[in-house]
Amino acid sequence: MLRVDHLDGFYGRAHVLQSVSFALAAGEVLVLLGRNGAGKSTTMKSLIGLLRPRGGRILFGGQDVAGWEPHRIARLGMGYVPEDRRIFADLTVAENLEVGRRPARVGLPEWTEEKLFALFPNLARMRDRPGGRMSGGEQQMLTIARTLMGNPELVLLDEPSEGLSPLIVEQMAHAVLALKQAGVTVLLAEQNFHFAARVADRAAVIESGRIVWRGTMADLLADEAVRAAHLQV
Repeated sequence: MLRVDHLDGFYGRAHVLQSVSFALAAGEVLVLLGRNGAGKSTTMKSLIGLLRPRGGRILFGGQDVAGWEPHRIARLGMGYVPEDRRIFADLTVAENLEVGRRPARVGLPEWTEEKLFALFPNLARMRDRPGGRMSGGEQQMLTIARTLMGNPELVLLDEPSEGLSPLIVEQMAHAVLALKQAGVTVLLAEQNFHFAARVADRAAVIESGRIVWRGTMADLLADEAVRAAHLQV
């Protein structure tokens, strides 16, 4: 579904992504793992068009979308959940969801308000509550739900467990697994190894803007040397 070939990204003169390459098959969960500042969020922003790459290809839906505007990439079927959430604080839960509504896509389940409330029961109990009066975990759920209202084929989740309580992190894990079961493809950027191990099929480890390891999550769990070298603080 997604293939990233030799992606280069810059902030000013700083070369922050260096020939990043990985692929993601339809229906799987791939996690991009790395320490803080490794390049995970920059990769996500490059994929959705918030940062224009200086080189490389981003093949999605059979097209090279590198350098496209974010709204064009979103219309093609890529959804993005940023780490800073960006819900509409003055709108209610229901109104936030309505903002994200897009037509259904052929071959994929259509996400409705009812389905999303089943996925995130916390939101069902606060349908008329303004987004600004919700906890951080509830806002994270709302951001994911709003993205799903766009009926994306691929969802980019940037640090969904960051700063959340263990109970909410557990609910997030169940939600990601439910997305996979529903046929949604997920690219996850995470520092939380235990959360990633719960939900991911495969992993790519990024360090200083370079992919330094790729493989199955089972292989990474078995390779203590790789985790010690690239993931432990």
